[in-house]
Amino acid sequence: MSSYVDHEASQDFNKARGQETMSRIMSLLDPGKDEMLSLQEVKDLLKPKSETYRGMQTVTIDHIIGSEGRYRDFNRRFLPKHEYLRNRWTRVDKAHLQSVILPPIKLYEIGGVYFVRDGNHRVSVARSQGVQAIDAEVVSLSSEVTLRPNMNKRELLHEVIGYEKRRFNEETRFDLLVPHQELVFTAPGRYDEVIQHVYGHKYYINQQYRHEIPFETALISWFNNVYKPIVDIIEREGLLHRFPGRTAADLYVWIVKHWHQLKEKLGPNVPIDVAALDFSQRYGKDIRTRARETIERLFRLTRKTPSDDAQD
Repeated sequence: MSSYVDHEASQDFNKARGQETMSRIMSLLDPGKDEMLSLQEVKDLLKPKSETYRGMQTVTIDHIIGSEGRYRDFNRRFLPKHEYLRNRWTRVDKAHLQSVILPPIKLYEIGGVYFVRDGNHRVSVARSQGVQAIDAEVVSLSSEVTLRPNMNKRELLHEVIGYEKRRFNEETRFDLLVPHQELVFTAPGRYDEVIQHVYGHKYYINQQYRHEIPFETALISWFNNVYKPIVDIIEREGLLHRFPGRTAADLYVWIVKHWHQLKEKLGPNVPIDVAALDFSQRYGKDIRTRARETIERLFRLTRKTPSDDAQD
């Protein structure tokens, strides 16, 4: 009986590794699609303000989408990525095959999905065996963003930025005060930076008035007299071509920071167009660099083959 169970568990692991290999090959052109989410990366994006102990619960396996510490060992479907996981994985699988009851796993819940604190191999085996739900001790982290079980890193980032944009419009009424215009960012936290820029602009123009101007007035003035002139420079000089995948709003934030740094070094009279061009020259990528990086990225994606698993 023991040798039969050992054989079955070994075969189960081989099957799981084969499925992971095929999944990795199918995701060569979009490797992020197959990567497991890291709890720390999600916390960095969502910034939970509190945690609550929820106790024992029965959790749907498909809603467990990431891990606190073992996200590099499994793919997003909890298939094992390395041969060195075999011994522990098969021990858990043998317990499952022999109907041995294992301790509950430990999970963090955030935004409606779950991340493993302890029990990654148990989740992996359970998914491989078609188990639908698992007992878990759960701690919830607060989140104003709802996550989907099939969400990857790129989609999570897009969801967070979308939430921040909606909150920005609700707080500032930017979409109503500056109609037919849009601030589009590719990184989180930028809308909060814009609000600070508006408050700084408000303080500056308040010096010219006896009474304090409303935030809405400062916002419109900031857009017309600060943001738009910098975006005009970005468009006129074609700077976006040197920053693939970024937006004019992204460059605005970076150029303003760079402008302040230059003024600290060179004095307060540095023109903004000089700061913009200097930033582009320092940190932008010319066409040769972009072409080389594209070739290198394609080479990295195609270099690893299934035979590389023997080296894991």
